Formats: sequence, structure tokens, C-alpha cells
Amino acid sequence: MPMAQDTTGPSAKPPLHVLLCSPRGFCAGVVRAIDSVEQALKRYGAPVYVRHEIVHNRYVVESLKAKGAIFVEELDEIPDTDAPVIFSAHGVPKSIPTESQRRNFFALDATCPLVTKVHREAELHHKRGHEIVLIGHAGHPEVIGTLGQLPPDAIKLVQTEEDAEAFQPRNPDRLAYVTQTTLSLDDTAGIVAVLKRRFPNIVAPHKEDICYATTNRQEAVKRVAPQVEALVVVGAPNSSNSRRLQEVAERAGCRYSVLLQRAADIDWSKFKGIRTLGVTAGASAPEVLVEEILDAFAERYTLNVETVSGADESGMFFPLPRQLRDTVPA
Repeated sequence: MPMAQDTTGPSAKPPLHVLLCSPRGFCAGVVRAIDSVEQALKRYGAPVYVRHEIVHNRYVVESLKAKGAIFVEELDEIPDTDAPVIFSAHGVPKSIPTESQRRNFFALDATCPLVTKVHREAELHHKRGHEIVLIGHAGHPEVIGTLGQLPPDAIKLVQTEEDAEAFQPRNPDRLAYVTQTTLSLDDTAGIVAVLKRRFPNIVAPHKEDICYATTNRQEAVKRVAPQVEALVVVGAPNSSNSRRLQEVAERAGCRYSVLLQRAADIDWSKFKGIRTLGVTAGASAPEVLVEEILDAFAERYTLNVETVSGADESGMFFPLPRQLRDTVPA
């Protein structure tokens, strides 16, 4: 953490009070996914193939590439091999494990258990004869994976309140909904309210689908955003939970909120004259990038860093895929 500097003399840097959100950064699902790749590399050696970015963070992906991971978008890019083939934390359509099995790949599923929970929920609703509404963002890997659990006509994607207003089910009394795990709580609440008003018998998830890490990081940002002139979200532009943090900050009253991958991305003109700054990180952003950005601010300002603590996630842990656990029976 940057130390406070001398504020006297003609070359003194202006003071900057930094409110550092906690929790921030890696969640248990991301830790599990990254550890899955690293443990596979240790056990089986390079290469290890990974379908899609294991998590949405360029720094993480490049670090794993340097250790011997090969990232592909589709299985047809992988040659016939005995090397491990890992599915990313976002989850995959059922066609992917099927194809992997057909090609006799040694597959390791690093899907976040909270995403798997949504998949199982959707399957259960389908077996019970419900048409399913999936609240999420088109094209996101998690949404593609969830849609791919069932036949094409079983799930309808709804992205906005307008979509929810326009949705015409086959039977309004045989409906259920699930959600992408990384959405904004506020956006989702609005869509759910529309669905419940239009279809009072719609079946809700047994437990909230939006994951604990997304919820906790958004709540921390809501606390900090009204107190600062600018807020930095460390994360990747294709990271859904990181983009939601930026939006939450703006809605909570922060004048300027920005999503940054690295310190080199900082547009210093946007921070001219500020005296208060909020900092958080998406669930797939490593702490080293938070420190890098704080160090960049410390070169221009005298920092006073205060951690604003919210929910305690220290007890959250997801075990590795069975094949990578030390206790796997022979």
C-alpha cells in the first residue's frame, strides 16, 4: 500500500483521500477457476487447453499463457490430445462436454458452482413443465452456457424491462425465471417487478441467483460512491460484474466513474483537482492491478488510504474439480 508522503515544500503533491472498497477483486469462483488451470499445469505439465478466457481479465490470461496454458474459443481449435481441456468459470452449453467426450478429451470443468446452480435450476424448471425466462445479457458466455442447457424453445432471454413488458409466454401460469449471476441488483429488480406484475404465478429462484460476490461488491460501491468525486473500477471491459460496478457508482451519485484495466489506461485529465477517490475491483481483477493503480496515483498525489469494509468473504471457498483434488480416490 502506498505510504503517505511529505506534504511540505514547493514540490509537495496535493492530498488525495482514497476510499478503498472491501470486498473487492477475486471471488471464490474466480480463485477456483484460476487454481484449476495452475494445478492442472503442475500435475500434467504444459500445455493445458482452456476454452474461452478462464476469467475475464487480460492480466490473468496472459499470466497463465506464460505458464503454458493455451486459450481457444472453440474445441475444434484443439488438436487430438491427452492434455487437460478446461472449461471456463462462466459455464458452457451442454454441447461442449458432449463434444469433448466424443473426442476423448480429458475435460476439467472450472464452471463457478454458483453458475452451475443456475443451470440445475433451469433444468429442474424445465422438467416441471415451466417455460423459463433468463434475465441476462445477450452474447455473454454465462448466458450462452445457460441457454445451452435446454432445447432452444425452453428459455427466453429478457435483457430489459421493455423486454419483460413485451414478453408473451406460451402459458402465463407455467413460468419460472433465473438470472445471470453478475447482473446489477437494481436492474434485475426492475425486470423481476415487471414479470411479477404481469405474471403473478411466475416461480422465482429458490435462492437469489445473483452471486454473493456481485452483491457484496455492489453494496460496497453504493456506500463509497456518494462520498467521492471519482471512482475507479479495476477490471476488464468484457467483465459483466466490473461494468455493473461502474454503473452502480454513477447511479449512487459519483460524478465520474471509470473502468480501467491497468494504470497505463488512466486519463489524468479526468482526475484533475480531485481530493477524494474511490477504488474497487471486479471479481476477476487481481489485487496486484489495484496496487498498480494506487501506485500511479501515489506518484501524483499524497495518498491517505482508508478501507471501507462491508461483507466478510473470508470463509467463502469452492473446492477444485474432483480430478485436481489431492484426496481423489484411486
